[in-house]
Amino acid sequence: MNDVEARKEQGRALTAAEFYKLADIPPEIELFANLRNPNTRKAYEDDLREFRRFVGITHPEEFRTITRAHVIAWRKDLERKASAPTTIQRKLAALSSLFAYLTEQNAVLHNPVDGVKRPKSNRQEGATPALSDEQARALLNAPQGDTLKAKRDRAILATLAYHGMRREELCKLKVRDLQRRDGVLQFRIEGKGEKIRYVPVGMKALRLITEYLEAAGHKENLEGPLFRPVQNRVTGELNKPLHPVSVYQDIVKRYGREVGITADVRGFCVHSLRATAATNALAHGADIAKVQEWLGHADISTTRMYDRRRWRPEESPTFKVEY
Repeated sequence: MNDVEARKEQGRALTAAEFYKLADIPPEIELFANLRNPNTRKAYEDDLREFRRFVGITHPEEFRTITRAHVIAWRKDLERKASAPTTIQRKLAALSSLFAYLTEQNAVLHNPVDGVKRPKSNRQEGATPALSDEQARALLNAPQGDTLKAKRDRAILATLAYHGMRREELCKLKVRDLQRRDGVLQFRIEGKGEKIRYVPVGMKALRLITEYLEAAGHKENLEGPLFRPVQNRVTGELNKPLHPVSVYQDIVKRYGREVGITADVRGFCVHSLRATAATNALAHGADIAKVQEWLGHADISTTRMYDRRRWRPEESPTFKVEY
């Protein structure tokens, strides 16, 4: 009986040699192959590369020899270098995710990160700065004129400021992602982990998006990107989504600089508009659980970092002191 006949008789599609060859693929590599979000994959790779350098790992399989003592030594080294508590938490979380996956794949017996104490963070609110109402209005009104770029940029800023989207989510939007559900026009948003959520479109943003689509002429191209370049000096190709870096550099940062926000607000970025939307919604009575769903947060503790109602500066005792 030849090898093919033996496999058929046993109901196997692979030879023994093929089976063991595939079994030799390190699960450490499989983890990264399963991470589809490029930003998440890069963050994991950077943190794990740092750990590999620290402990002297040269081959992925050597992760299987790591003990809790190695992890504690790395944490102490990060503390010695004065890494921020949140940074250490993130790096340990990346390492723990790897070992959780290896445990699941029976590549290791246990997760050596379990039981390793992580630094406490005293942050009760997010580090990303939110804008005041006045600053938000100034930014939304910054793109002036009747050009296609001005109309597009007004629509983009309104989409970010009124819906709390991440910039990657905005760049993924297609024309068909503006769809009516239960009689209400909504965005179909693909968030982290390819999770889909639906967010009603604000009326002020809808007016600006409609103006932009009518001027751009692609509102019937349902499979095409919603927000596109208005010029391309390299290839001339305009039927493509905007790059997240372009959203920051050419739109948010540019107009923020024009109206003075970049100088006044340290750390101002695209995520500031997400923080502003969440903070504003909570300040005006939105239910925090609804805001969690709206933002696409997996954990409500993340949403609470945008809840600054307890820290309104105008209510500070500072303004009650008189001499």
